[in-house]
Amino acid sequence: MKRDRKTGKRKLFSVQAATVLAMLLFIVAVGASAFRKDDAPVKEIRLGVMNRDSIESVKAFETVYKVLMSPRCMNCHPAGDIPLQGDDSHLHTMGPKRGKDGKGVYAMKCLNCHQETNTPGLHTPPGNSHWHLPPAAMKMVFQGKSAHELAKQLVDKKKNGNKDIRKLITHADDGLVLGAWNPGEGRTLPPVSHAEFKKAWLTWIQKGAYAPKL
Repeated sequence: MKRDRKTGKRKLFSVQAATVLAMLLFIVAVGASAFRKDDAPVKEIRLGVMNRDSIESVKAFETVYKVLMSPRCMNCHPAGDIPLQGDDSHLHTMGPKRGKDGKGVYAMKCLNCHQETNTPGLHTPPGNSHWHLPPAAMKMVFQGKSAHELAKQLVDKKKNGNKDIRKLITHADDGLVLGAWNPGEGRTLPPVSHAEFKKAWLTWIQKGAYAPKL
């Protein structure tokens, strides 16, 4: 009888221990599951790595490059400190200067002529409330860049306005970018629609943001 009582106690202890262990395992499992759901950045990084495709990325950048080198984009990304103008990308006839913040110097500020919306009439100033060139400290030059050079520059945070991948993706819908497809009367549009550009832009980035060899 004494041995049976001991055995009974041992059995009871074993059941209690197993119950506690099962509860602990359940708590750990729930916690791990919740962590995985909240850990979105890690999931995105993994997906990005899995989806890398240098051929598809470089192919998409061909479209991106054509748009960025069109007058509607390149005119505001000149090699010098004077913006370009017109479909032939000549120097701005008013001779405005970039200035430290990219918004002009002294009394000749970009927004003096470039209002919130396009000015009616042929070849009149296009409008945007944030009209400016890139600042002097980070000029983001497109003019004269090869596809390889431009692709490298676009993903370099020291040269692209401190934009990470997420910010680069959202930049496709920036107001000044969208303005390229609403430039005012007498100006040609970029070679593809904004929807086609955005698709190529996202494909280029999400497939690895590879730079063409040339």
